[in-house]
Amino acid sequence: MRRFILYSYNFPPIGGAGAQRPVKFVRYLRELGWEAVVLTGPGHAQGRWTPQDPTLSADLPADLEIERVAGPEPGRSQGWRGRTERWLRTRTEWERWWVAGSVEQARRLGKIEAVYTIMAPYQSSEPSRRIAAEHGCPWIADLGDPWALDEMMIYPSGLHRRLELRSMRSHLGTAAGIAMSTPEAVERVRSSFPELGTKPIVAIPNGFDAMDFEGAAPGRTDAKFRIVHTGYLHTELGRDQQRVSSLRRLIGGSISDVEIITRSHVYLLEAVNRLLEEEPSVASRLEVHFAGVISPGDAEIAARCPVSQLHGYVTHAESIALMRGADLLFLPMQNLPPGRRAGIVPGKTYEYLASETPILGALPDGDARDILEEAGGAFLCRPDDVDAMQQIVRGAVRGDLSAPRRNEEVVAGFAYERLCERVAELLAQVAG
Repeated sequence: MRRFILYSYNFPPIGGAGAQRPVKFVRYLRELGWEAVVLTGPGHAQGRWTPQDPTLSADLPADLEIERVAGPEPGRSQGWRGRTERWLRTRTEWERWWVAGSVEQARRLGKIEAVYTIMAPYQSSEPSRRIAAEHGCPWIADLGDPWALDEMMIYPSGLHRRLELRSMRSHLGTAAGIAMSTPEAVERVRSSFPELGTKPIVAIPNGFDAMDFEGAAPGRTDAKFRIVHTGYLHTELGRDQQRVSSLRRLIGGSISDVEIITRSHVYLLEAVNRLLEEEPSVASRLEVHFAGVISPGDAEIAARCPVSQLHGYVTHAESIALMRGADLLFLPMQNLPPGRRAGIVPGKTYEYLASETPILGALPDGDARDILEEAGGAFLCRPDDVDAMQQIVRGAVRGDLSAPRRNEEVVAGFAYERLCERVAELLAQVAG
């Protein structure tokens, strides 16, 4: 067994999409000859992006070595809103704790051959470099979303965006290999940082664990048509962008042709409400379920639709049960002009595919749309096309629509068991 550090702030008992990737990597890389030593945080944070889900620990090997940075953890900002001296001081305090604690904890480990860092937070790049230097080994940056190249990111100004881009360039320059979650993100990194040269930059998407979908789907006793969305809705960020869009665009903090509010339930519920006005009898046959961390803005929008049901955060197993018991899964993304490609694929996409439930994808051009077109089993429309959503929901409720045939071979390619083969190849490439 070859020993490496899997460095990830998001790890059980923290739940959510950010914790699932490292959990599956630990499990399947062991079968490929790579033994992970997990370096992570205390696991006590409870915020919007760090919900608690201790059930994920059931997927971990009983003898897994986990090293945690000692707490207590300083408060950490969730974004750029609190641009005050106090916010900057708190942010610096958290970074100082995370960097120093991670490096110190890593010194206690024995021989390792590589450091594999799953981000965000992107502040993990600096300790990764230092840990790798002290152990005399390479480190790999697994970015997930494309950091400063992510069109969803809103900064206070263009200066902040340029500073973050400079930080990204500097830190990626010290990594021996880079993993991005989409081919589009790989292209952005290569074109933005040509100085990275021949350094391996590969696309390793998020995926699903086939074992999570074994057995029969959960039974239901009702006869209603159920639409389900799992994970985060971005109502607050979308509204924030709308409120200050002109100023942000003027000073370069927001990318002008991106509409974030579509990555929420706003347009779907508008379509459902139109359908209910035209056909009131549908109200007795239709339900729209939302499972995930719910913000006040999310709840306000849902309250406008009489067939909405909010579950709040549920465990990963409960989320999968909702997917498999649904009649239609909703997958929204940010809106972009036709021809401009999105740089991300929502992590829920792959588990949606594994559930074998038809998908309503409100998607721009990009890898997510390409995947659903190739994999089948999905109805597609543009992110802001309320008329199309209404027609799809109406036809699905009536039973008049059939989703395109699924390509099981394409879906199977996103199983973590296969994806980890790519991770093992990247580890071997940089570690020798």
